[in-house]
Amino acid sequence: MKITKVETNGENIAVVSSSEIVIMDVQSALDLMATVRYETDCDRFVINKNLLTENFFELKTRLAGEILQKFINYHVKVGIYGDFSAYPSQNLQDFIYECNKGTDFCFLPTEQQAIEKLSGLK
Repeated sequence: MKITKVETNGENIAVVSSSEIVIMDVQSALDLMATVRYETDCDRFVINKNLLTENFFELKTRLAGEILQKFINYHVKVGIYGDFSAYPSQNLQDFIYECNKGTDFCFLPTEQQAIEKLSGLK
């Protein structure tokens, strides 16, 4: 796993990249959050959707809600980027839509768009 820090609009944002899945469950999400804070001192990060287990995108597992609640509790903002059109679930599309209306979580097509959203540019 590689974590780099970028500054946009006065905000420091960590960019997480890896060749393998880094969020498999709630504990691995907490571990990632702690690692990002320790290595970059950032409370915002972006991550490619391919680094999350597919269970995250199946809302019936409740994994997405549990993970996002942990991030809210620890005041961490997250941008997840990638192509979400492969998920036909209307509930997931509604979830993504609602998250994108707020400022804590976003689901966007590109890394740059996620960085801009978390920095307050969009």
